[in-house]
Amino acid sequence: MKKLLLSFGAFLFVLISNAQIVGTNHSVYTEADTLRGSLRPERSSFDVLKYHLKLKVEPEKKFISGSNTIRFSVSEDLPVMQLDLFANMEIDSIVHKGKPLSYNRKHNAVFIDFEEALKKGAQDSLQFFYHGNPIVAKNAPWDGGFVWTKDLDGNPWIGVAVQGTGASLWYPNKDHQSDEPEETIIEVAVPNGLMNVSNGRFLGKKNLNDGFTQWSWKVVNPINNYNLMINIGNYTHFSDKYEDLDLDYYVLPYNLEKAKAQFEEVKEMMACFYEKMGPYPFEEDGFKLVETPYLGMEHQSAVAYGNEYKMGYLGNDISGTGIGLKWDFIIIHESGHEWYGNSITSKDIADMWIHEGFTSYTEAIYIECRWGKKEALEYLKGLRKNIGNRKNIIGEYGVNVEGSGDMYHKGANLLNMIRSIYDDDDLWWNTLRDYTKTYRHQTITTADTEAFFNKATPIDLAPVFDQYLRNPGLPTLQLRQGDDQILYRWKADVIGFNMPVDVIIDEEEIRLNPGTEWQSYKTGEELDELKVNELEFYINTEILK
Repeated sequence: MKKLLLSFGAFLFVLISNAQIVGTNHSVYTEADTLRGSLRPERSSFDVLKYHLKLKVEPEKKFISGSNTIRFSVSEDLPVMQLDLFANMEIDSIVHKGKPLSYNRKHNAVFIDFEEALKKGAQDSLQFFYHGNPIVAKNAPWDGGFVWTKDLDGNPWIGVAVQGTGASLWYPNKDHQSDEPEETIIEVAVPNGLMNVSNGRFLGKKNLNDGFTQWSWKVVNPINNYNLMINIGNYTHFSDKYEDLDLDYYVLPYNLEKAKAQFEEVKEMMACFYEKMGPYPFEEDGFKLVETPYLGMEHQSAVAYGNEYKMGYLGNDISGTGIGLKWDFIIIHESGHEWYGNSITSKDIADMWIHEGFTSYTEAIYIECRWGKKEALEYLKGLRKNIGNRKNIIGEYGVNVEGSGDMYHKGANLLNMIRSIYDDDDLWWNTLRDYTKTYRHQTITTADTEAFFNKATPIDLAPVFDQYLRNPGLPTLQLRQGDDQILYRWKADVIGFNMPVDVIIDEEEIRLNPGTEWQSYKTGEELDELKVNELEFYINTEILK
């Protein structure tokens, strides 16, 4: 039975790997894909400075209405602006300087015409009024949309998860990861007796005297569109601190005591991540866990938690090693995204391995802090059974498409292997902390990441990144027995591939530096006595006769 449970847990995570990020998943791209995924002048000529969302949520009707006031700076003359709102949501009006603007809709894009082109260097704003019944998620967070449900006491309990599907599913915005507002205010009116919890700091609540109460929140750091969030329920609140960081928790009342015990792990996590990755990147906005009616998501400063107060992944171990049952997967993984995905964000979702590979690696970081490096390496090796090696980790650029779900576990094993190539743990941790600090609150590309980790070592990592990110298969270390020697070389997709690899011969670890031409290592040992250090290197091996 235990084996069945472990397999089921792995199966669940494979579902996440392939479906949590739900951009297009096909090879023929449509106009809608291009409008969503590309940066044309209607998008690239302005930068969002601030969103001010003001909404009313009516649970019984599954209906939302309100506005988003968007402040922006103009980087090039702007006659037409593209914003995004799903086609099923109705536009009431778009107002600029007190006057309604004309617009036209194409797929989920909204093209707004200004009477006179806005001039380069200007700062301006518009108000976008809308309403509708947003898409309902069939199985959040694996598909995007609203979750309208009730808690065990019969109270409305509402959540939203839209990563990949798009934040424009429920509010108008520039729905591209390359542009984040510097500041956001979220004001949400909900039926009296309920609470809305959003990102950032709580500003206060106001009884609107119409059966609704408005809850206001403010974010003072850059934030991804898909991270802006509403969580509505009959929540109870408790708090804690880690050093100077405020820890706030919003849970259903009947889970309060379980939450108080389970969330103690947050302080252990913060101690580890502060040491290995650097300080929490959004201290001004605080850190929250919010109980949600779906498994979890990395909503910045308001992390969604739905792991049912169980260790592992809903009580299962996705690595099959038993190590994953020592900690709460959703707390660690989704909070790890605060550093990788929320603070450091990929400009294009084709590069989402920057989010998921690094965050999956934070699971191993946490294990190493608590239980040692050997268990962290065993956990990472255990994750490999979930890797398909059939599609590239990096997706197609400009069409709103991510790469394969291998970005999670293959990405984590790639980072572990780079650490092994460094062969210097002090250098590794210093480089990781420096990367986290250098790109704090920035949107970046895979090329930025490659260059940063390559610069720290004299070993050329370019062919390694190329093989693991841009080709589906693993490199193969080919071995052949010679007279008093072992012959070795790489077989790989990348022309001229070279990468050091550590092998064990007669209980001694030796570093080989294979290329694509045969090289030799003199030894009296038989070939079958050679073992690759599989805990640190994720490769194939082939013995040739």
